[in-house]
Amino acid sequence: MTRLLIVKPLDLPLPPQTRKPRSSARCQDGQSLVELALVVPLFILLLIGTTEFARLAWATVITSSAARAGAQYGAQNVITASDTTGIQSAASGDSTNLSGIATTSSHSCYCSTAVSTQITCSTALTACPAPATIQEYVKVNTSITFTPFGNYPGLPSSFTVTGQSIMEVEGH
Repeated sequence: MTRLLIVKPLDLPLPPQTRKPRSSARCQDGQSLVELALVVPLFILLLIGTTEFARLAWATVITSSAARAGAQYGAQNVITASDTTGIQSAASGDSTNLSGIATTSSHSCYCSTAVSTQITCSTALTACPAPATIQEYVKVNTSITFTPFGNYPGLPSSFTVTGQSIMEVEGH
């Protein structure tokens, strides 16, 4: 048979040096309030900085994506490679949530036998004799001026965000 031994703690009063006075709890409540008052502005600054950085990153992604969309339009064939208006329209159409985007485009031709030497696209057939091939590229640059919500010490009041895309024209 098993016996169970129950031990009851003694209800002895605590020695005087380990007792906490009731007023110290009130002091700790006040200390927590002071700590909160010091930390909340830092959290708000961190939140504002993170928001501004996210907006700048978003503008960079949209600007680069717009350059790619313009280059994709221009790289369809030889005719669209020189359609500056169509390239600008494709770039601005891809950046619908971003206003004021500036788009510039150019196209260049190279002969496969001398890739480092640019030739004029209109005379490429005579400048690049067979069996060499003509390689035509479309280059699209986009830019936008990004303005943060506020003026921050040590930072400029606006940033220029740029994007660039280069694609080879199909159909050569």
